[in-house]
Amino acid sequence: MKKSINIWAFPPGMSTSEVFKLAKDAGLDGVELNIEEKGNPPYSLPITFTEEEAIEIRKEAEKAGILLGTTSSGVHWQYRLTSPDPAIREKAIEYTKMRLRINSWLGAEVLLLVPGAVSPDEPYDVAIERSKEGIKCLIGEAEKQKVIIGVENVWNKMLLSPLEMRDFVDSFQSEWVGAYFDVGNVLNYSFPEQWIRILGQRIKAVHVKDFRLSAGNFTGFVNLLEGDVNWPEVSKALKEIDYQGFVTAELPAYKFHPELLIYETAKALEAIIKG
Repeated sequence: MKKSINIWAFPPGMSTSEVFKLAKDAGLDGVELNIEEKGNPPYSLPITFTEEEAIEIRKEAEKAGILLGTTSSGVHWQYRLTSPDPAIREKAIEYTKMRLRINSWLGAEVLLLVPGAVSPDEPYDVAIERSKEGIKCLIGEAEKQKVIIGVENVWNKMLLSPLEMRDFVDSFQSEWVGAYFDVGNVLNYSFPEQWIRILGQRIKAVHVKDFRLSAGNFTGFVNLLEGDVNWPEVSKALKEIDYQGFVTAELPAYKFHPELLIYETAKALEAIIKG
């Protein structure tokens, strides 16, 4: 398994090359970049990012010895594949195709996709079908760009069990659709090690953060090894399914001495992976 961290964790004001150097110095293998509608480089790249710009970042990463294995995005909270508005659903598809191309230019093999959400205007059964329809429209571009669409389990009131996520992924019958499994996101209502064993090799990328069950809401998310995730069992389950991909910490930067978070997270990831 490869140790990675989302670029959100780095000190504000750093250049991309400085981010990669700090990550390498801390002992990390990779950095996850974010792609948003407008972007705030280097912490998020705009959806209009060009091939030339992407290749330059890729070269900087290669020079530092850092891998760019995955990308993340929050754009699909605004432009949802499950929206009741067909124009928004179409925009979600358009933006994902643009992200797939950027992934390919960066050399990133997995694209994180928020599959939509259930809401008063997006009933559960309808949301699932709209999400499936949208993802089916993306498989051709994913295959063309050789990038896997990683459906993430998030707090969106859908795909709430590993059985449902398994069947959702299997419904596409495509090697270009898998699961981007977030360990911390499921702890409030289930057991991440069970998700890992049930999803098995459908898991193409892993996000990690910890969670304190006593909080029971968004404030419960904490840094690695500070919460209630059973990390030895998570590590054991990942090894059982022979997971070899990126384990990416998704954490906000420290307000003070933010560079320390990078070193601390690298050590925590090493301990977690070791088991």
